[in-house]
Amino acid sequence: MKYTIIGLGNPGGEYKNTRHNVGRIILEKFANTNADSFSSWEESGKLKALYSKGKIGKNNVELLMPETFMNNSGVSVKKIITSSKKAENLVVIYDDLDLGFGDFKVSFNRGSGGHKGLESIIKNIKTKGFIRVRVGISPVTPKGKIRKPKGEKKVLDWVMKDFKKIEMEILKKISKKTNEAIEIIIKDGRVKAMNKFN
Repeated sequence: MKYTIIGLGNPGGEYKNTRHNVGRIILEKFANTNADSFSSWEESGKLKALYSKGKIGKNNVELLMPETFMNNSGVSVKKIITSSKKAENLVVIYDDLDLGFGDFKVSFNRGSGGHKGLESIIKNIKTKGFIRVRVGISPVTPKGKIRKPKGEKKVLDWVMKDFKKIEMEILKKISKKTNEAIEIIIKDGRVKAMNKFN
């Protein structure tokens, strides 16, 4: 079986550590953890993306970081995901304002929740039937209540801000869990991953 894992974000050094790039950050950490199993990142002009391939267990896996901007992510994805059957083995990692920072969820066949990168993918591959690893980026109170930014300007300001140093440390811990979730998806299927991590 073949899986395709996409990390959403914006290309370019100025966006590297922004909250909106958490999909790319998590995918890079996954690739680094499994470096022995994957090829080095290569620029693919055809895919308009950074591309790597390898294996997890017996399954072939390709990793993709679109080099288009977030709102056009689907342009890269549609070159690989050419049917609804292939979409079932697509895993998209992205930032989610509906979840607090430090939390993540595995989902399948949902709407975009207003996320422009996800909207672009759904529009381009013409299905919602793919797996998502939703990584929370909203601020959380000491009591654990989510304080989601309100209004377009506040949302934009929040997602385009760099993670603080302490948040990058927390992200390392989150990535260990997301790595495990992705491996379970590939080896045992999405349902098992959803049951364990949601």
